[in-house]
Amino acid sequence: MFRKNKIILTTALIIGAVAATTAQEGQVRINQDETIPALLEKKTEMVQDGIIGERYRIQLFSGDNNQASKVIKEYRSLFPEWSSTIVFETPNYKVWIGNFRNSLEADRALLQIKKSFPAAFRFRPEKR
Repeated sequence: MFRKNKIILTTALIIGAVAATTAQEGQVRINQDETIPALLEKKTEMVQDGIIGERYRIQLFSGDNNQASKVIKEYRSLFPEWSSTIVFETPNYKVWIGNFRNSLEADRALLQIKKSFPAAFRFRPEKR
């Protein structure tokens, strides 16, 4: 009986000690450079503008500069809602459309664009 009470008392003391040590409070001070919030804001802007991040584009054409200019002019008259640009990648000029946040967005646009430009396809540009 005495031994049983001793075990119970010892167990209670151990549990109490563990509870007391884990229930401590403290304060944490973080010292950060003042430019960090500005850098985070700049990164958010760059992600929204499509400069960085995982983005998708649609390619309409790859070939010589004159033909690329004709294709982009025709595209802009048919689909003014998505941006377009001519990109030079040796040895071809390529007509790229849009800056889509995800593949679903790009595929929806591609369905409409393929009616006028059947060779169009969706891709993710390589980071430079």
